[in-house]
Order: sequence, then C-alpha cells, then structure tokens
Amino acid sequence: MIHVTTTCADLESARALASAAIDARLAACANITPGIVSLFYWQGQVAEEPEAQLTFKTTAACRDALVALLAAHHPYDLPVITWERVETTPEVATWLDAETGG
Repeated sequence: MIHVTTTCADLESARALASAAIDARLAACANITPGIVSLFYWQGQVAEEPEAQLTFKTTAACRDALVALLAAHHPYDLPVITWERVETTPEVATWLDAETGG
C-alpha cells in the first residue's frame, strides 16, 4: 500500500481533491485531518498557515496518476506531495486493489 500525502489551505479544497481522486478510482480512501499548522520558508520568509492534511491510500500502480491528478488540480503554486510505502494486512491489500481497479 502507498500513502500519498499533501496539505491544503482549507477543508473545502482538501475535500475537492479527495473527491476527484476517489471518483477517478486512483485511491481507495482519503483521510483529511483539519486544524494543523504549517511553518515553512516561502519567498524568502518564514510563513505560518493553518492547513488540512490529506492522506490517500492507494496502490503502487495508481501512484503516478494520483500524483499527477493532485499536481494538476491543487490550488497551491508548489504543492508538496509525498508518498511512502506502508505495510498492511492481506485483507486491506485485497480491498485496496478492488477499489482502485487492480
């Protein structure tokens, strides 16, 4: 299983990205965690912004297409999109494959 993660400025944009990915069957699930605070360098200054974190559960086969969808539809000029492989149970792996067309 692959977790693909990004952040959004608000819950509305996170929900829109989550819906687009689920509708396209590029992820079996999207988890939105509202209320985080991000500190980062942007245009030579330290910025602090409230954000919502968005994590998708997907397969290795869908990862590239999911990342491309997020990059194309993300409201940020430079969205940070990361991914990592995580272990799961065989039952969850079967569900994930079924939901993403695997």
